[in-house]
Parts: sequence; C-alpha cells; structure tokens
Amino acid sequence: MVILELVEQVLSMAEGDTITLPLDSADERNLAAAWCARTGNTLVAADDSSVTVRRGRPADPVAALPADRRPGARLWLYTNFDCNLACDYCCARSSPQADRRALGVDRVREIAEAAPAAGVTEILLTGGEPFILPDLDQIVANCTAALPTTLLTNGMLFRGHRLQMLQAMPRDRLTLQISLDSATPDLHDTHRGKGSWAKAVAGIRTALGEGFTVRVAATLTTDDLKEERELRSFLDSLGIPHQHQVVRPLAHQGAADDGLELTVETLIPEVTITADGVYWHPVGADNDEQLVTRDIFPLDAVIDLVREQFRAHQATADAAARTFPCA
Repeated sequence: MVILELVEQVLSMAEGDTITLPLDSADERNLAAAWCARTGNTLVAADDSSVTVRRGRPADPVAALPADRRPGARLWLYTNFDCNLACDYCCARSSPQADRRALGVDRVREIAEAAPAAGVTEILLTGGEPFILPDLDQIVANCTAALPTTLLTNGMLFRGHRLQMLQAMPRDRLTLQISLDSATPDLHDTHRGKGSWAKAVAGIRTALGEGFTVRVAATLTTDDLKEERELRSFLDSLGIPHQHQVVRPLAHQGAADDGLELTVETLIPEVTITADGVYWHPVGADNDEQLVTRDIFPLDAVIDLVREQFRAHQATADAAARTFPCA
C-alpha cells in the first residue's frame, strides 16, 4: 500500500515538495527507500512509523562546497587538551588543570597514513597546547610526511628543548598558526592571562625568523571594527600577509559565556578527531552534541558518515523551509 500511496501522492507534487506518510512496519520503510532510489526521488527521513519523501533529488550540498571546504578535505586532530593557558573563552576548556587526553604518536601516524586515500588534503593539529607534548616533533613529522600540515599554537613556549623541536620541524610542508587577539596587550591579556600578548608576539617573530610560514588567528570578543583594523595593521607590521590573517568571532562553546551559537545544523562540518572520538567541527570538540562517532577507523568511512549526516541536515532544513511557503 505504501508504494501505491507514494506513486499517487509524489507524482502529483511539484519538484522539491515533500510529503510524510504513515507506515505500518519496517518492511514498508524499506520498500519506500527502494522506491525512492529507483524513481529518482529523495528519502528525507524514515522510521518504522512514517516516511518523508521529497520529489526529485536536490543538488548534493557536499559537491556544492569549494573542494577545500568539503567535509574531510581538512582533517583536524586534537593532539591533547592540556594547556599552559586557561583562556576564559576556550572552546575546548583547555587549561593547566585539564586532562591531557592525547591522541598519541602511534594513533596520529595511523590517521596520517590513512588520510590521503580518504581524500584528506590537509591536516591541522590543535589542542590544548601541542608544544606541551614531548613527542610533538614526531607527530609533526608523521603528518607532514603524509600531507601539508598546519600546527596551531599560542607561540609562548619557543625556548629550550621546545625551541629545538621547532627548529627541527620541516618548513616546506608546515604552517604555524599562532593566536593573537589584539594589537596591544590589554584585550589579549584580559582573556588569556597577563604577559601572554608579549610572549605570543615574541613567538611570532621567532617562527618568522626560523623561516616558517606563519598564520595568525584572532578571536574577537567585541564588535568594535576599530579593534580589528588596528590588529590587522599590527599584523601587517609584523610581516603577516592578509591571506594569513584569520579573524573570527567568539563562539559560545566550551568555557565561553557568550558568543555565536554554533550547532551541527548551522556549521559546515570539518572532521575533527580527538582521543574521545570524531566530532563535527573543531569548535565543538568539547560538546557531546557534536560527537559523531567514537570510532576513528576506518577513516574513509568516518568521513563518509559526516558527509551523509551533513546531507541529511541540509535536506531536513530544506524540507522545513518548504513547510512554510510565503506565497
């Protein structure tokens, strides 16, 4: 009966419209799914009690994204969660008191080796503060051997053996992304700790002096455009090109008390792996609502899962929009 109902209802609808029909069993759900696959219609949602079908098939939202922003093109790895700072808006709640929750050299190597075949084009290492790890040089070596790699850091620990680790890292396949939130110490230090601005600027200069490609990322906690202009002018003076200046608003995640509300429904996913599993986006790696799966491997299957969930979210959003036409 469900097939007859689908034929009658769907073929009378306009392209892109949706309908929800009741079901009596899992068998009817499977029949509806098979009918959609054969007839070129879209199964939006289904369980044992109902099925939602859209007439036709919309453009693939993954394919519509720029190639370098499709889920899985950039793979984020949380090397650890402990940090020398306790920034009051940290999306990962990192601090000196946080548990390390490290991925570890062996697991990072396994991920990096699997990444190219899974369609990954860039690896990004973040934390926590990665330079706390005594084996960071091995982690970076494993990643850069596989793909171009970006290493996020607060830039404050470039001395002693950690400076030696930095100096041993490759220049041609590695970008250092250092955090700096303002052109002067006051605002930066308010959120990241007294003296952190001066150390971060010194870290930027050290990294540039060592011949690394350096990107600087800022989290803006105000809407003051003057702050952003002054920051960009200061970064210009340090020799950071505009394409390597990343300025983003505060996200209401982790330790932040306010900021933009970012959810799996509103974020284009960037596959993110931590010691606890796979997350939708690096900004939500401390948020159970953004946990996709506890299973890291096989990596290509994980990336496919994130892409399918993204397609499902987009289809649901489109269906909801069509439920309330304006005319």
